[in-house]
Amino acid sequence: MTEIITGLDLSLLEILALLGAVALVVARWLPAAARSRATIAAGAVVLASVIALSVTGIRWQMLPVLAGAAFAAPFAFAPVLRRRTGRRARWWLALPGTVACLGLITTGAVAAWAFPVPVFPSPSGPFAVGTRVLQWTDPLRPETFTADPDDRRTVVVQLWYPAQHSPADAPRAPYLGRTEDEARTVSAALATATGLPEFLLDDVPGTRTHSVFDAPVAREGGRFPIVLFSPGSSGVRSQNTAWAEELAGHGYVVAALDHPYDSAAVVLADGRTITTATVSSGDRATDEELAAGWTAIRAADLGFVLTRLTGLDRGGDPLTGRLDTARVAATGHSLGGAAALQVVRQDHRFAAVIDLDGYPHGPVSPALDRPALALTQAITPGTDPRYLPRLTEVLERDTAPSYRLTIPGAAHLTFTDGPLYLPPVPSIVGSLGRTESLRVVAAATLAFLDNVLRGAPTDLTGVLPAYGELSVHRPGRP
Repeated sequence: MTEIITGLDLSLLEILALLGAVALVVARWLPAAARSRATIAAGAVVLASVIALSVTGIRWQMLPVLAGAAFAAPFAFAPVLRRRTGRRARWWLALPGTVACLGLITTGAVAAWAFPVPVFPSPSGPFAVGTRVLQWTDPLRPETFTADPDDRRTVVVQLWYPAQHSPADAPRAPYLGRTEDEARTVSAALATATGLPEFLLDDVPGTRTHSVFDAPVAREGGRFPIVLFSPGSSGVRSQNTAWAEELAGHGYVVAALDHPYDSAAVVLADGRTITTATVSSGDRATDEELAAGWTAIRAADLGFVLTRLTGLDRGGDPLTGRLDTARVAATGHSLGGAAALQVVRQDHRFAAVIDLDGYPHGPVSPALDRPALALTQAITPGTDPRYLPRLTEVLERDTAPSYRLTIPGAAHLTFTDGPLYLPPVPSIVGSLGRTESLRVVAAATLAFLDNVLRGAPTDLTGVLPAYGELSVHRPGRP
């Protein structure tokens, strides 16, 4: 795929095809002296663009554009071939066809705008970013989603870490998987989980990130604080890649989990693909009980992964001696945020927690006793009325300072990579813009992590309000 021009969401070849198609349609309305030359030139541009795109790959968004050009071509070239440039069909006969063809071309342009090729923002930190994927099995926990008594809980973890700078031509890691085939499997599962036709996300699997697989760990920086991440319900480990790369570029190791039978699709090392088995019942009380159980499993996954990361730090791995297991934060989006809140209440190895718009499922006891940051979308009449009271209860019971930051213009998927490739509809991805959404979420979480894990002398009550409406809960205060 040729490089996409940011803002236009089209490659240069696609822009040429679009302009050629428009010119081919409107050539009929030009004066007789210019009509023939314009038709031939427009046809040549469309033909050359189609040939080139056939080599680089034709995106589905271009099919309406090419259909419009194909429908217009016979009517545009017929008088040219007959050398009857002085005559053309009556305008009232030609107008419906012109409008229909321009409508098709416009549909393609709108589709390219609504479902663009994701372009990941470059991490702003001083470090390059490396990534790797690990698979671990917990011998102590049975897999509760299967009936096999010998099946043990397995998780897939992707690490993003500060790395040495790689050559400019070093291949960048694909989005959503270790390979493009894996990425296509995951993309198709995500589309199914969200009720979208698979073809709408065709451009996502081929996207490249800024990370390099197995890049050497950065020489400088000492021990790196660790941030564990749990995705939302049916979410996948790589759904917050832009956020993870930004944190890694600033000296953090981010470990994001796939939760088998909960994530949309998990591709294991042996090639098996596990799809989600968590299904809502439709009954509120039953669903809350189910969500609490799924949250507990995720929380156990987070604790297990921290144990394995501690083992990596002790020997036999490129990250040995570089993981600061005394400075660890649990984070998560949606259901993953609930899991992060729960594991921090249960496991004192975690020093802080970040909840990205997640409803706190499960018990609220024991109370939190570590710093917490909750990022939420604006509360509206359509929001679950239980959400804010429940979240507030959790934060107010915290015996350490906790913060809730409501980000104006945010929606639930603002806190993921979704704004990069989903339609910019406020109810879906918010109204902050494709990259501004990512910047705000990353900047707010970095300010919090630098303060609580690195001891940066930052007054969070002075910094966080730059990103939204801040509520502060301090021990002993209402």
